[in-house]
Amino acid sequence: MYEKNGAKYFVVDSHMHFWNAGPDNWVPGAEQYAKGWIECFHAYQSLGPQETHWTIEKFMSYTEDDLMKDVFEDGYVDVAVFQPTYLKEWYADGFNTTEKNAGLGEKHPGKFVHNTRFDPRDGDNGLAELKANIDRYGSIGVKLYTAEWNNGSRGYKLSDPAAYKFLEKAQEWGIKNVHVHKGPTIWPLDKDAFDVSDIDHAATDFPELNFIVEHVGLPRIEDFCFMATQEPNVYAGLSVVIGGLMHARPHFFAKVMGELLFWVGEDKMTFGSDYGIWEPKWQIEGFVDWEFPDAPEFADYPRLGVEGKKKILGLNAARLYDIKVPDELQLPSATPAAQDDAKLVTQ
Repeated sequence: MYEKNGAKYFVVDSHMHFWNAGPDNWVPGAEQYAKGWIECFHAYQSLGPQETHWTIEKFMSYTEDDLMKDVFEDGYVDVAVFQPTYLKEWYADGFNTTEKNAGLGEKHPGKFVHNTRFDPRDGDNGLAELKANIDRYGSIGVKLYTAEWNNGSRGYKLSDPAAYKFLEKAQEWGIKNVHVHKGPTIWPLDKDAFDVSDIDHAATDFPELNFIVEHVGLPRIEDFCFMATQEPNVYAGLSVVIGGLMHARPHFFAKVMGELLFWVGEDKMTFGSDYGIWEPKWQIEGFVDWEFPDAPEFADYPRLGVEGKKKILGLNAARLYDIKVPDELQLPSATPAAQDDAKLVTQ
């Protein structure tokens, strides 16, 4: 929980990782990709405040103690959602796997939500793995990386027939939330594989699934906003938006937030620190303090108050993941509204 000026914020970090990118995990023959990937990730960390930068050695293989201190002890987070990214073309045991994440979660009950993942190019074996992970870890969310390399393929689209088969089965097996990486590229992945147009297709055809577009399609912010405003089940995941822009590009951050608030709205935006690229502490403190600059070009954007920041920092994600929020950290209007809705249904 974070508290500022008497306001208390329940914090859900809905996009974070526990990876191993050290040389001991590099696939022989693919070392240049494994090394280049993590060095590109590390370069993004430089967009945060200087005092939060890590050495490349720590960044490759931070520890359980690092994570627990940075995220929960110092970082104000109440519940964190693990988002796996496998990259087994380059990392022998996977970069950031469901199993490794869940292993840490099992040691710290109540702290983590264990999302899993799938790749439609894995066929029937991939479906079997997805079902096993859902059964074992109780996952109700998946993280998809449409630009990931896989046996000679350099990406896929959610609108592909194979992807639809996986989405159908995932929904049948209890998945509710689909997080999709659509944003800044990481070397050596292809920029076009991060285009958001396939989300438009899938969101229309799977209205009971929630599609959380991580990194909001940056730099294609207009494409994302015009798509998300027409699709009621598309959400804006603010990982990279806050961590990558709030400190390093404050003017551009205000523009992006303004477009999101105007088109998408504060009810469909979720906070994610993208740990271990950035620590949550400075992002949460800065976001709570953030206001639009006093400049004419921002005058027609909706304002973001304490209530909206509470939604974005935790309450929206808590709703998506059925996370129990203490009564004193709920919005005052939440319970009465729910009661009114229930009365309307029963009348």
